[in-house]
Amino acid sequence: MNIDYSGNASRSSIETVASGVKVSIPPVLRKVCGDVEAVSLRPGTILDLVNQLHHRFNGVRDRICDEKGRLRGSVLIFVNGEDVRFLDHQATQVQDGDEVSIIPAFAGG
Repeated sequence: MNIDYSGNASRSSIETVASGVKVSIPPVLRKVCGDVEAVSLRPGTILDLVNQLHHRFNGVRDRICDEKGRLRGSVLIFVNGEDVRFLDHQATQVQDGDEVSIIPAFAGG
């Protein structure tokens, strides 16, 4: 099921909405996010997007942010291919048409 920011749902798990900010959901978070691959959200900051995701999919914010509300070090977020750590972190602004990717970082060796 796909959910766009207007609250509409469709059977496709791939985002097809032309407006809004496209947020790609990584496989590890899809179970919490109703098995969707992507959603379209309203523009704002990265933290605004996380809060919108949490409003729709209760519990997802805890997987992306720490107890102080900051992005977890184990989660990378990219806006149009740019790592938000090198922009304005969670205050990075996103606009209609932007694409956001949430990437869980893995440790090991």
